[in-house]
Amino acid sequence: MRFSHALSGLSCVAAASAIACNGYSELCARKYSNITQIGTHDSAFVGWLPTENQADSVTAQLDAGIRFLQAQTHEDNSVLTMCHTSCTELNAGPLSDYLTTVKTWLDANPNEVLTLLLTNGDYVDVTLFGDVMVSTGLSSYAYTPSGQLTIDEWPTLQTMIDSGERLVVFLDYDGDTSKVPYILPEFSYFWETAYDVTDSSFSSCALDRPSGSTGAGLMYIVNHFLDLSVLGIKFPDTLALSTTNAATGSGSITAQTDLCESTWSGQKPKAVLVDYFEEGDVFTAQSLLNGL
Repeated sequence: MRFSHALSGLSCVAAASAIACNGYSELCARKYSNITQIGTHDSAFVGWLPTENQADSVTAQLDAGIRFLQAQTHEDNSVLTMCHTSCTELNAGPLSDYLTTVKTWLDANPNEVLTLLLTNGDYVDVTLFGDVMVSTGLSSYAYTPSGQLTIDEWPTLQTMIDSGERLVVFLDYDGDTSKVPYILPEFSYFWETAYDVTDSSFSSCALDRPSGSTGAGLMYIVNHFLDLSVLGIKFPDTLALSTTNAATGSGSITAQTDLCESTWSGQKPKAVLVDYFEEGDVFTAQSLLNGL
């Protein structure tokens, strides 16, 4: 049984999630690691300036069906802040405000499992992220594995919902589970394709990060957002969004993920990160990738 991911109201999402897991009853028995999700790249940077990547607020992203949020952080006057490359370039407010928004949404949607991937641009100690998780109350939802998990050891969505641990948090650099057990080091679990791509055909699915990894035993993230390069400065190619975010066709989401599957022995990505998710047909692509 399928429920539309185009739901625009919080009450509609809550009604759908009451009888499904992340909008689909078919996903309840699937392991977290066996579900592909469309994710919003730089989810906190909302607007149409060259430094922004989404048109809708974080709440609107979640209401629409996004269940994988990626966001940049930097330290600004000793405060973890949502900044694009640097806080002088774009400052979207403190991490605490962002996490409070996520907490409020999770409170209102008890049958939803979210993933949050934060970048640690200034390589600050992971305990600072843990402090903000605790102060906002979001740590109460965080999934804490008993140890390093293999792909096959992840719980199902229903198990996570039943336990109340419905938020999986990753940090790209300097995650340390001995200090904060629920903030997982990204590259212990994932590899990523290249970002800042300017090739509209997305003709590669090569492993870009972490350096030196073979990708064996890891989930992976496809960075499917297209940039323009002008005088060496890269920014989102918004004119190409209808093609880049299309479900099928040349340069589309499934065109790249099909290449990835053939390159990586049939393994599907865990996440496909996009800019301006509401342009194109990203949720059709998500359904195709999950066989729904």
